[in-house]
Amino acid sequence: MTTETTMPKVINSIAEAKAHFSAIVDDASSGKVFVICRAGRPMAVLSQYVPPSRQRRPGTLKGKIRIADDFDELPDGFAEAFE
Repeated sequence: MTTETTMPKVINSIAEAKAHFSAIVDDASSGKVFVICRAGRPMAVLSQYVPPSRQRRPGTLKGKIRIADDFDELPDGFAEAFE
């Protein structure tokens, strides 16, 4: 998988951002990044929203996983292969 990095598109005025807001949001949702300026100074960045990953909940698999009684025992000849 290749990740293509591109420079953000600069929008020079808030009026321009307002006039094309719907199109800017559509482009941002597909991965483009926009920098919105006021009087030539960057004021805001508009990019795709990435929801946070779900928090892990400890114990959700309790009782669903079984570990064999001989889990820690090495198979015959296994340790000798590393000598």
